[in-house]
Amino acid sequence: MPHASSQRPIALVVMEEARRAEVYPEHVLAALGDQVRWARAPMTREELLEDIGVLDAVEYLFLGWGAPELDERLLQHAPSLKLVLMAAGSIRATVSLAFWRRRIPIVSAAAANALPVAEFSVAQIVLSLKHAHRVAREMADPDQLEAPSRADIPGVYRRSVALLSLGAIGRLVAERLAPFDLDVFAYDPFLRTETARTLGVTPISLEQAFAACDVVSCHMPLLPETRGAIGEKLLSSLKPGAVLINTSRGAVIDEPALIEVLGKRPDITALLDVTTDEPVPTSSPLRRLPNAFLTSHSSGSQGRERWRLGELVLEEFERHRSGVPLLYAVTEEEARSRA
Repeated sequence: MPHASSQRPIALVVMEEARRAEVYPEHVLAALGDQVRWARAPMTREELLEDIGVLDAVEYLFLGWGAPELDERLLQHAPSLKLVLMAAGSIRATVSLAFWRRRIPIVSAAAANALPVAEFSVAQIVLSLKHAHRVAREMADPDQLEAPSRADIPGVYRRSVALLSLGAIGRLVAERLAPFDLDVFAYDPFLRTETARTLGVTPISLEQAFAACDVVSCHMPLLPETRGAIGEKLLSSLKPGAVLINTSRGAVIDEPALIEVLGKRPDITALLDVTTDEPVPTSSPLRRLPNAFLTSHSSGSQGRERWRLGELVLEEFERHRSGVPLLYAVTEEEARSRA
């Protein structure tokens, strides 16, 4: 992509060292290296805060997990900063009021991270409709003498799935469920009729989603109004044999209520990729409940899936240099509504 200026800008990568090579693999760093002058070799947050003067001439700041907060003190040392590129999903812990006041654009790679989460969710939905987790649990029980019952397995054909929230991930899940012969419902307070029609989903209330659907897949952002939104009443209303999947944020579910309901309802199953506390404390009943399955944030980008994050910010950097509008810039208002 041609650049608007032939002079190479000054850039810096700052993120935790452990996952840096996956987020910014060699081919991404090489492509960037052809277009920028590095202020310094990649740094960690701690290294940057000890040598904050390195930011003085930095124009492009490439971040990732473990990034520093862009607060007043840091920004005072970055007078030339033109664009921040976050090779991760959430920017919430990185931005500050001082940052928004500077009106510096910021890019998030949430769209790239949404894809593996959506793929994971679809896989869990299909497995849930086959009751694969229940059957596997029963097969592993040495006291289970008979073959697991197949009588109550719903199967995939013409069964009901409810998606809670149609943000970036929820929409991808809806799109990927389209080829299946499923009745897909969606709860989203901001869902428009045209969007529902395009995605092939039927709007539904939160109460109906829990009471009527075979699988409930949660994609809600964690906001003050959604914290603990899935409580005892909704959980208790799950239909017999239903499965609850959560790949969003653990705290949108009232965890003590979930533990209580799972204990009383062995017929329902919870597939939890996220929990309120991570990792799950060893003392948590969730580790022992036979109908709770914990996958410890496996749905997010793993291994080479993380290359997509670096590739996205590379493409956004090239757009910015060429004067082309950014595709994944996040506004202050959008940042407040995301997890």
